[in-house]
Amino acid sequence: MAEKPSNTEPTHNTSLQVKLIGRGTNQSTWEKASLTLYIDELPGIILEYVQGGEPKTRPIDLLDLSPDTDVIALVEEIQKGEPLITASCKEYVINLVRRLQEKLGEQEDHKFYLFKVLRAHMLPLTNVAFNKSGSRFITGSYDRTCKVWDTASGEELRTLEGHRNVVFAIAFNNPYGDKIATGSFDNTCKLWSTETGKCYYTFRGHTAEIVCLSFNLQSTLVATGSMDTTAKLWDIEKGEEVVTLSGHSAEIITLSFNTTGDRIITGSFDNTVAVWEVVTGRMLHTLIGHRGEISSAQFNWDCSLIVTGSMDKTCMLWNAMTGAHIATLTGHSDEILDVCFDYAGQRIATASADGSGRVYNAETRKCIAKLEGHGCEISKICFNPKGNRILTASSDKTARLWDAATGHCLQILEGHTDEIFSCAFNYKGDIIITGSKDNTCRIWH
Repeated sequence: MAEKPSNTEPTHNTSLQVKLIGRGTNQSTWEKASLTLYIDELPGIILEYVQGGEPKTRPIDLLDLSPDTDVIALVEEIQKGEPLITASCKEYVINLVRRLQEKLGEQEDHKFYLFKVLRAHMLPLTNVAFNKSGSRFITGSYDRTCKVWDTASGEELRTLEGHRNVVFAIAFNNPYGDKIATGSFDNTCKLWSTETGKCYYTFRGHTAEIVCLSFNLQSTLVATGSMDTTAKLWDIEKGEEVVTLSGHSAEIITLSFNTTGDRIITGSFDNTVAVWEVVTGRMLHTLIGHRGEISSAQFNWDCSLIVTGSMDKTCMLWNAMTGAHIATLTGHSDEILDVCFDYAGQRIATASADGSGRVYNAETRKCIAKLEGHGCEISKICFNPKGNRILTASSDKTARLWDAATGHCLQILEGHTDEIFSCAFNYKGDIIITGSKDNTCRIWH
């Protein structure tokens, strides 16, 4: 096992930050607070405070904020239930929310143009992912390597070598982005330093291919899902296995933490999704209802809902707390290959082997837009941070940009000479990367 990482604290990248002193009714609890406005993803504010000597955070979502919202009235309503936002802080909060309001009101008519074609891999790419700041991204490949790239220049920073088979799953530990996890068909997961390319740990224990992985939002754990029917949680500081999640009767091919980090879901070829308690590894619920293999599963931002996609051509919505089935979203004529929520949890997007995508209202469960135009199956679908654009990757060798509200195709990203397996927005939504079977990755600005 490789050496442990250094104790250097990572830098937290934020769009805008103001330090405030907040005194609530219990001064021993509410000692210090800072306010962060996070513009580039879900609109809202984050209160950071110290409780019992431990730093903690409390997000306040502003999902209904619009250019017409009365900001003063909104902040006064929030202030009623939040002791950290004192009278002396009120003006700061109002000014921050107004800036966020302005950001949300900006018209978006950005056209993407090819910036660079990256040809460093010898075999097809399997996955691409940005770090939180968008300054770097990673690519995984059938050539057994993972590469780290500089987004601004398109230059290769380092190659991560050591796996003995296909690197299939990759992820940064957002928001810090100082570590990378890679999952391989060699049954191992490796944890790497973004800065040096050094391998901190090799996680061994799975008896079959690792096909999915994810960090929790708190960057303390990485989860791996395997064809051996189990998932495992690993401590990224100690390099140790924390717990094995056993209970599926077939391969696990998708997994996802909720934002608070106390729950994780796993989707399997046994047609079910399991909800697990992270601390104990106990299975809390089994989501039963699909008649085909699960392809994708995800929590919404506030951890209240779970969406699942299946080879049975349907998407299902579930209560994340009780495991109760809420609705079945239909309309596709072939297998659903990917599903996702927007950052506000108000819309659901689905990608299908029938070559189309669909957008559903998460509250009414009605289809509000159809994404039609691809000539072959859509393997990947994602929202931009603002939730008004959707990106799709297809076997027809193109990626497409769509208006999330109308389903209108805004742009076709052409140039790849083979199937596109993966695509992603950066966290500002102004850069796209696409990874293809043609062995290349393309950056679009």
